[in-house]
Amino acid sequence: MTTITSTSSSTPTANALSQQLQELQPLHMQLVNESMNHAGYFDGKESHFKLIMVSEAFTGKRLVARHQMVYHLADALLTSKGGQIHALAIHAYTPTEWQGQNPDSPLCAGQNKG
Repeated sequence: MTTITSTSSSTPTANALSQQLQELQPLHMQLVNESMNHAGYFDGKESHFKLIMVSEAFTGKRLVARHQMVYHLADALLTSKGGQIHALAIHAYTPTEWQGQNPDSPLCAGQNKG
């Protein structure tokens, strides 16, 4: 199951990221555009995301290795490579760890709104 949550109907960055992450064959994936919570937001901006993913591919992997797997697939979409994604909060679980968690994302250098 893949869910993309966005404030805009046009989500090319979220769609591209979701497509790339399919390589990990997620059993559950929720990708939330949190850009509206940050400074400089405008309608349709896709710069800050929260990813919750459950995959067998994470089995036996430490947390840092799971994050590396995700970052490897997201690489071309990151601002450091010319993409749009400035921040990606990753919550990666194995099926046995998954209990329906929905953790908050960390603050982004003090620039959160609210």
